[in-house]
Amino acid sequence: MATIGSVSDSVKEGFTLGQRVALWIVPKVTAMLLAMVGATLRFEVIAEEGVVPATPPARGIFCFWHRCTLPAGWYFRNFRCSILISRSFDGELIARTLGLLGYNSVRGSSSRGGAAGLMALRDVLAAGEPVVFTADGPRGPIYQTKVGPVKLAAMTGEAIGSFYLLPEHAWAMRSWDRFLVPLPFSRVVVSWARAVLPPAADADGATLEAKRMELNDALERARMRAEAHFARADSAGRRGGK
Repeated sequence: MATIGSVSDSVKEGFTLGQRVALWIVPKVTAMLLAMVGATLRFEVIAEEGVVPATPPARGIFCFWHRCTLPAGWYFRNFRCSILISRSFDGELIARTLGLLGYNSVRGSSSRGGAAGLMALRDVLAAGEPVVFTADGPRGPIYQTKVGPVKLAAMTGEAIGSFYLLPEHAWAMRSWDRFLVPLPFSRVVVSWARAVLPPAADADGATLEAKRMELNDALERARMRAEAHFARADSAGRRGGK
């Protein structure tokens, strides 16, 4: 069974004492630090032609790459999204941290509990609330979306919105996703790509794979547009300084 909630009320069985201590401390510290840094960030929204970026309250399915979880977590906190998070220790840390920022979590994964997780997300969408996926999470490979969002779109008839958040100044961690930690007072570009229309409810495997690739392309366009945005700004600054 998948479960929906904000912060977990109890520690999952099987966690060590050290993990239980971390679950009590780390989410609170992380949420506090993110709020302190987030309050200093300056967001700039860009979009492909014809795209109207989502604003709260919003509904539908949204996807982003795992590496921009921190700036996305702060920027979208008022959307009251539900997010699919694994039942692992790392997933519990993320669920508790995001819960403190106002997110709901649906516990499941792309490997175990995935079907139950999608059913729970379907119920969230039926209630008129948005859901969000870290499309290449939780373990990658980087910039390769899973098929889960496409399956949910087929189940619900909802289109999939794609976005990417890039801080102008950030630490890039040495993790599989090159996780971004935005620096205080950084500009952050929020880049939107055109939505991916849902496949038919009875779509076969080949159709789902084609839609997965279409979603992957949309996410990559959003990322490359964000990177080009700052590259152009840097180039203009250098020319202006001459």
